[in-house]
Amino acid sequence: MTIERSNPAGLHATPGYHHVTKVEAEQLVFLAGQCPLDEAGELAEGGFDGQTDQVVRNILVALESVGARPEDVVRTVIYVVSPVREDLSAVWARLTESPLAPAFSTASTLLGVAQLGFPGQLVEVDVTAAL
Repeated sequence: MTIERSNPAGLHATPGYHHVTKVEAEQLVFLAGQCPLDEAGELAEGGFDGQTDQVVRNILVALESVGARPEDVVRTVIYVVSPVREDLSAVWARLTESPLAPAFSTASTLLGVAQLGFPGQLVEVDVTAAL
């Protein structure tokens, strides 16, 4: 498997992700959007920080279950329930400072949304990995 990440000339500088991710792989792994629910199905406490940390834990468990690592992630979409840019930036910073950080060096999209699936849910991350 090979993963090539690049930022072509003519595109703006990024805060850590790459505009383009090119993959040659035998398998692709698509995770369901990972929510801030613990193993018992309870919503993580602690607002954006607590929910982001739970999402990171869930993604790491899901990746490990298929023999993947954060470095194998080729695409992420991050959903944050907030119209406030600083909230989105804070979630991005927490993700890129977590054990999952290498996953966010790839093609990534960060979105502010009106709501997510569970009452009180503030964060969700959609992940694709290549093996």
